[in-house]
Formats: sequence, C-alpha cells, structure tokens
Amino acid sequence: MKIGFVSAILPDLSLQEVLAFAAQHQFQVVELMCWPLGKAERRYAGVTHINVENLGPSQAQQIKELLAQYNVSISGLGYYPNPLTPDLQERQRYIDHLRKVIDAAALLGVEVVNTFIGRDQNRPVEAQWDDFMQVWPPLIQHAEEKGVKIAIENCPMLFSLDEWPGGKNLASSPAIWRKMFQLIPSPNFGLNYDPSHMIIQHMDEIKPIYEFRERIFHIHAKDQRIDRQKRDEVGIWGLGWYIPKLPGLGEVRWSAFFAALTEIRYQGPVCIEVEDRAYEDSLESRQRALIQSKRYLDQFQEWA
Repeated sequence: MKIGFVSAILPDLSLQEVLAFAAQHQFQVVELMCWPLGKAERRYAGVTHINVENLGPSQAQQIKELLAQYNVSISGLGYYPNPLTPDLQERQRYIDHLRKVIDAAALLGVEVVNTFIGRDQNRPVEAQWDDFMQVWPPLIQHAEEKGVKIAIENCPMLFSLDEWPGGKNLASSPAIWRKMFQLIPSPNFGLNYDPSHMIIQHMDEIKPIYEFRERIFHIHAKDQRIDRQKRDEVGIWGLGWYIPKLPGLGEVRWSAFFAALTEIRYQGPVCIEVEDRAYEDSLESRQRALIQSKRYLDQFQEWA
C-alpha cells in the first residue's frame, strides 16, 4: 500500500510545492485536484493543481518531469461534482469537464479518476436509475477507451441544508453499489472507498472490503467522530452530529480496516483526506494534520 494525501487541503500551494511537501515528508502518492478554474462551489472544492482544460502533451511532460524530480506518483485525479443534478445545463458542464479529467489521466499515465455519481437530492434512490443510465455508461465507455478506471467515492454528500434531504451522491451504500455494478459491469468502474462515510450511516466499515475487493481502486483515509449529545438533540435526520476527524481521532476501526486490506491483498493508494476543522486555521496546521495522519497510518503500512 502507498500512503498519500488528497491535495484539496493545500489550495494555497502550487503543484510543485505540493509535490515538494510530499517528498519532504515521505508521502509516496498524491491525489491531485482537477476542478475547473474559478470560484469553489463548497468547502474542499474548486482546487486546481492540474488544469485539464487545455492540457496537451508538452504540459503533461512537464508534470511527469516534476513527479520524477520529487519521486512522487499521482494516485488519481480528483474531481467531485454532481453529474446527476436536475439542472441539465449544469449537469452537462460537469460531464464535459469529467471527460477532460479522464483524458488528462490517460495523457499523464494515471490509472484512476476519483469522482461522485451525483444525485437529485429531492428524489428517492429508486427514481434515479434512468438518469444514471443516461449519464454513466457513456462516461465509463470513454474511460475504458482511454484505459482509465473510474473510482466513485461513497460519500452521501449530506452535510448542509442545501444538500438535504437525500444528499448529492447516490453511491452511499453496498446495496446501491451492487445495483451500479449490475447495470454497468465494466471492470473500469469501481470505488474510492472512505470508511468514515460508513460511520456516519451507522454501517459496518470493514465488511464491504471483502465483498467489493475487486472494485476498490482507491482509498481515502478519514475518520469520523459522532457527537452523541448533539445527535440526541437533533436525531439522526438532523445535521451537525457527525464530525470529520484525522485518522485515529474518530470511530473507524483502523486496525481491523487495514487487516482486511491486507487479507484481500490490496496494494493501491491510501490517501489522507483532511476535513478536520481543528486543523484548518493555517497552512501550517493543515500540513501538520497530514504529517500527524501519516505518522498514525505508517504503523499499518508496515504490515503490508
């Protein structure tokens, strides 16, 4: 397994500065964000460490030379919009940019693009599949033609009132993953698995590793703390009682998690995703969060 981090937490650093930091602290891989240039749509969005808009062979070669200079690899290219939004013009913008991210991955020799399935938050799961089948088969086919895998993060995207009541990402549970992979059985279609999102939903974060072992292309390492006092006040349909934390500071069973990964012979990237507000007051704090998280996860990497 290769320990890395998600570059979204370092929006104030250039690509070269991100890679230099990774090399200095012995990170092996980095997931690089590829949002369109412009205003962020939400926290941790809108970060652009690779601009895929007009990426050509010469720019790709420059990026490859930087990676070689710092001896750091790209675990995946990241872009997390809502491709199933009911606003069709907005949806098309997301789809068009996602295709460009896939093209960029192929040009850079990167195996994985990480993203969301998307969802219309105001409709039930059962009403989403027609849109899913309009949007996703062509995208997966494009990825197949480019030799790129699509890894869907299992985040429900239900953290604020504008995402209530259903959340903005369909792929939040094993039952839905089974349906996704039944409808699109491509070997290039899989998961960017984040165990913290299972904690939010009171689900087993270890069990899916075994069933979906062939579909886990990428992993996000983030923890989740449950504020039980807050939950007792607002109930499970309320907001604000699940709190993103650094690995080891929440309720994910990391020993069992990495034991399962070693048992399925997972040898891919494990990228730290920092969304812990306790570490967001400065660039130095965010960098410290990555270093602290790596120190915690290194104990499990030694098992592999």
